[in-house]
Amino acid sequence: MMDVLLLALTVAPGLAIALFIYLKDKFNREPFMQLVLAFFAGFVSVVMTMGLSYMVSMIPGFGSMNTFDNLLRYAYISIALVEEFSKFIVVILLFYHKPFFDEPFDGITYAVMISMGFATLENVMYVFGMSDNGYRTALMRMLTAIPAHASFAVVMGYFIGLARFKGELEPFYLFIGLFGATLLHGTYDFLLLYDNGPYLAIGAIGSLVTSVVLSFKAIRIHQHNSPFNPRFLRPEENLPGV
Repeated sequence: MMDVLLLALTVAPGLAIALFIYLKDKFNREPFMQLVLAFFAGFVSVVMTMGLSYMVSMIPGFGSMNTFDNLLRYAYISIALVEEFSKFIVVILLFYHKPFFDEPFDGITYAVMISMGFATLENVMYVFGMSDNGYRTALMRMLTAIPAHASFAVVMGYFIGLARFKGELEPFYLFIGLFGATLLHGTYDFLLLYDNGPYLAIGAIGSLVTSVVLSFKAIRIHQHNSPFNPRFLRPEENLPGV
């Protein structure tokens, strides 16, 4: 019989972060059903990740962590690039060119919704795939993996949002979005996986904190520069009765 409390603990973090981003999009919120679609599209990105991971693991040197070089490739390519590319391509194919994608903040919104769908399904697979210590795994991932996925998505979504409205710089910003998320993700995973004492675990936490700080800065910038921000209204539009 499924442990309902454990399931709630497993699903709640992703939903809470998705709600947080929804509330941060305060000037021109996205259609609710599009956000629900984006969240469940994150499940599709998990399937894409599994397929891509299998293909990458067939390449010599990419399927093991038995040497330092292999660990680098595993963390930055087999995990980080594969996962971030899967989320990235879903954003681009399903939401990027839609008419409701009408401000840079929407890049953050859809990237995070997809990432939280991804992280939620991944969380369920991790927690309920454990023979024991399900609660400990759920609590640890609530404080580490779920916020990490969200922060990587904000960084990627920030640049996707810029790309959508920058014309000739669009390919550059799209590349930076994917590259930045992959770099942060790969560094976090590498420091966790490299078995060389507690200092690297501390480094991984530092990497996570850095990602979160960058995420909040990215959110503030897109909020401030939103074309729907009242500060861009003409003065007479703010006068009573006009």
